[in-house]
Amino acid sequence: MPRRCPFDLNEQYAELREEAPITPVDLASGRDAWLVTSHEHVRTLFLDPRLSADGTHPTFPILAPRRKSFDEQARGFLPWMDPPEHTRYRRMLINEFTVRRIRAMRPRVQAVVDGCIDRMEAGPRPVDLVRALALPVPSQTICDVLGVPYEDLDHIQDRAEVMVSKVHPPEERAAALRDLRTYLGDLLHRKGREPGDDTLSRLVARHRAVGADDHDHLTGLALLILIGGYESTASTIALGTVALLAHPDQAAELRADPSLAPKAVEELLRYFSVADNVTSRVSLEDVEIGGVTIRKGQGVLLSNAAANRDAAVFPDPETLDIHRDARQHMAFGYGIHQCLGQNLARLELDVVFSTLLRRLPGLRLAVPVEDLPFKDDAIMYGIHELPVTW
Repeated sequence: MPRRCPFDLNEQYAELREEAPITPVDLASGRDAWLVTSHEHVRTLFLDPRLSADGTHPTFPILAPRRKSFDEQARGFLPWMDPPEHTRYRRMLINEFTVRRIRAMRPRVQAVVDGCIDRMEAGPRPVDLVRALALPVPSQTICDVLGVPYEDLDHIQDRAEVMVSKVHPPEERAAALRDLRTYLGDLLHRKGREPGDDTLSRLVARHRAVGADDHDHLTGLALLILIGGYESTASTIALGTVALLAHPDQAAELRADPSLAPKAVEELLRYFSVADNVTSRVSLEDVEIGGVTIRKGQGVLLSNAAANRDAAVFPDPETLDIHRDARQHMAFGYGIHQCLGQNLARLELDVVFSTLLRRLPGLRLAVPVEDLPFKDDAIMYGIHELPVTW
């Protein structure tokens, strides 16, 4: 169900939410599943322990065409683990992303944003905001958190872009995934020998301390943090900038009153939900909900994006409103699998939008919005290139 435009979900989502909020669907992999589109049901099922996130389950709802096994990608990835394994590994990470620790990073994030805008102002126009700001801010920040050398950033971004983009053939994407796992595996070995003051070094130490020194698993965990730490945030920066430029009155309010930034960030997260059908589950038992019986072994897709446009929770949901209390959105998921990096993403978005509007008050698109190359792969939405000037 492709979007008509990047700011709107496909009309079928709204139709399903009204008429059949839990509906059977066929997947490109040849499997079937239940698609859930209402906020109430998505939230409820996020918390239901009878739904498993185990990507290696034989009937797990694989979305990718022709893929029959999820084993390689699921290996070491928290989103596709169940308790108690999930609980054990999440506890090793959660202290790295506390509110207090992330708040202390604001000066560093501010310096990265200012540096990006300095280079934009000093260079020719128009500027591709994706390459100049949206990608560098979260990627440099997550590298700083993890302890990844900056000189390796270009290589990492190149391999990550190939891995997550459906523009590239499956064999190229698989090769990029192997390259990143090899790079991170080697880096983790170095962190074990020469630890630093960074998340990867502490992860290696914690895994060893509890006797969970599984290098392959730890490599998968590092890959998840690295890719999850910038891909969706970069898309939200680009899409959010376009949305604010399309709503100049709200941009002006945010520029005049930076204290609105936290609410604006939550609203932009709700409005776009750049990660759509990434919440896949398989039922371990029969589950009765909303007049529907999800049978044992059936797949379930929880649509965060559809839930975030539910008028029962967010009145006039198709309207962007930076004054809205959007805290009930599920752009970061919900429950035990809620995104660990959400505090970091919020900080980055807050600093980016506040600084960009203040420093470049004349910012505008350099091409008509309909000419922007939007990406839409039913998993993640975003913009490939965003020419701007001022």
